[in-house]
This record gives sequence, C-alpha cells and structure tokens, in this order.
Amino acid sequence: MIPLRDDNPTEITPVVTISLIAACVLVFLYQATLPGTIGQKFVYQYGAIPAVVFGQARLPPELMALPAYGTLVSSMFLHGGWMHLIGNMLYLWIFGNNIEDVMGHAKFIVYYLLCGILAALSHMMIDSASTVPMVGASGAISGILGAYLLLFPRARVLVLIPLGFFTRVMYVPAGLVLGFWFVLQILNGGMSLGHEGGGVAFFAHIGGFIAGMALIGLFKHPHVRFFNPPHHSSRSWEW
Repeated sequence: MIPLRDDNPTEITPVVTISLIAACVLVFLYQATLPGTIGQKFVYQYGAIPAVVFGQARLPPELMALPAYGTLVSSMFLHGGWMHLIGNMLYLWIFGNNIEDVMGHAKFIVYYLLCGILAALSHMMIDSASTVPMVGASGAISGILGAYLLLFPRARVLVLIPLGFFTRVMYVPAGLVLGFWFVLQILNGGMSLGHEGGGVAFFAHIGGFIAGMALIGLFKHPHVRFFNPPHHSSRSWEW
C-alpha cells in the first residue's frame, strides 16, 4: 500500500514539517551536484558509520567534518537517491503535520531528532562494526508513524494498491496502513540478518517506530487522547 494523503485535518501550519522537507530536498540537490568521488566523500563525512560512532574505527582526518555522534543528526538529511528521498518525504508530509499539530513546533523538532537518533542506534547495535554509512530520514519518520498509530489509528488514509497490471485507490484506516508497514519492516529485517553491505536499514525503521510510540506520551499536549476517534474533513468516503 502506497499512501497518498490522509483525511485528518490539522489546526496549525506545520512549519517544522515543511522546513524538514525543504532541508532534505536542498541537501539532496547539493549532493546531486557533487562529482563521483567528492559525492562519496560527502556521504562518509556526514553519514553515520556504526564502527566510527562506537569507536571501533576512525575516519581519515580529511573525512572528519563532525564528531562521530554529530553524524547521527546530519545523516538524517542525506539520501541515497531520488526514490529514497521522495518516499521519505511523502511519508513525512502525510503523517508529520498531524504529529506536529499535537505537540507544537518546538517539541516536534526535538521529538523528530530524538526518534532519528534512537533509530540509528537501533540499527547500529545489530552490526556495530559496519563501515557502511547510514543516510536518510526514515528512522525519524518511523517515529512519527509510531506516534500516529497510537493517536489516530482510525484516521482514513488514501492509498494506492498495485494489483499486477491494475491499481486501486481507496481509503483505509491508518492502523491498517501503519500496522502493515511495521510488519513488513520486521519481516524484511529478519531476512536481512547476516547479509553484509549496504541496503535498507530495516532495524532503524523498527527502532524508530518503537521509540516514537514510547515517547509520544511525553511530547503530546496533555489534552490529546490516544486512539482518537476519526476527525475527517468534509470529503466523503472514497473508493
């Protein structure tokens, strides 16, 4: 299921969500201008490398642009390709505005970065000796998805469902969309164990999702309830 939008209105303008999307896009556009070896150097400078973060390896001095733990933040703004960027930004746009709405701008940026850091550390603990840089906002966005599941499981999400040569567009409950997504991360994460090299950091997704669920109670406004009833816009149910 590919989410296209949700039917869950917000009360504030999601300036932090918009700013995060803009920052990721601008960084990626800058990355795209860098020639081969310089682009690789940029990723090693600002990507999060497990072995370096845990002190099991050291980068050459010319690649040390930040302290190792600083790359846990900088890596969230790098992406490995157009599809990686578009997929992450789509999820951030659909689900991030509602989570920003329930905690406010300042708390949201702290929550986002904290989920991203915990997500990266979750992946790193699976293979702390890895020298492959981690990049992408998906760990932080996974935290948003975990929060959304607890707060708005009955909100409607418009999804695209590929069915071979045919596709179907329909509204389904957010709980189904996000639950299905999380199960896929667990299954793919299990299958990825023992495989070396780069790829999708499924355990960052899992760790971020769990972190988001654990932290949302501390960050949301006190009047916001868990498992909110549907709060739809004026659009009718679509199939």
